[in-house]
Amino acid sequence: MGRRSMPVLALGAALAVAFAAVATAKFTTIQAGNLVLEVDGGVSPKALPKKTYAPVTVNVKGKISAKDGTHPDAFRETTIDFDRNGKLNPKGLAVCKGGGRQLEARPTEAAKKVCGASEVGKGSGKISIAFPEQPPIPVNAPITVFNGGTKGGQTTLYIHTYITVPVPSAVVTTVTIKKINAGRYGLSTVSKIPVIAGGSGSVLSFDIDFKRIFTYKGKKQSYFVARCPDGHFNANIKQAIFVNEDGDGPRTKTTLSGLVVRPCTPKG
Repeated sequence: MGRRSMPVLALGAALAVAFAAVATAKFTTIQAGNLVLEVDGGVSPKALPKKTYAPVTVNVKGKISAKDGTHPDAFRETTIDFDRNGKLNPKGLAVCKGGGRQLEARPTEAAKKVCGASEVGKGSGKISIAFPEQPPIPVNAPITVFNGGTKGGQTTLYIHTYITVPVPSAVVTTVTIKKINAGRYGLSTVSKIPVIAGGSGSVLSFDIDFKRIFTYKGKKQSYFVARCPDGHFNANIKQAIFVNEDGDGPRTKTTLSGLVVRPCTPKG
């Protein structure tokens, strides 16, 4: 969404739009005004036991754009409820001590040196940096996910991204996960993305695989486990918040929500 082309959004207003998700070939598309969020993901292997839990890889991917082709608003926060047939199993895995502070000033390899034993995922992303009166600069960003530990029934993940424009810097997204009992849903996650490049940076895409096999008390464990009793997994995007961070224009907020359903195959 253009930094100055916001006439349809009043200053300081929040446009909260809950569109029914429109399924495309793979991605699910959610739109509000000029903003387009495409999300996809799933669990592999797709064939899983009906009752017992098995090790899985969880994939989450997304694409963000503006319908008119301008620089999209900054992705700042999400709240997503995940299917109760998936679980976290963090007990016994190393923790990234010091939390996000350990990772904030470090490039990818340096982050892995201090917290590599707690790694639970990796992937890639793309960020667009748009300075005034200049064309946007696309920046490729490697992604690494670290286990932040569990305390008081809440598990923390740190998603570390490293960019080189406008200056080399790390972007650390904090994800908190807690158990819920809400019908179809058993996990609630809140992800908070920091301001990027002083507000000039916007996430364009991300593709992350969450997976970790480790040994605890002599037994192999999987950080992520799932079962498939009825042939599908649900993810309820309760809110995805985007903010126009341009200091020279109106600071506006757009909130989207939608439902993502992906198949699995019951066995046994």
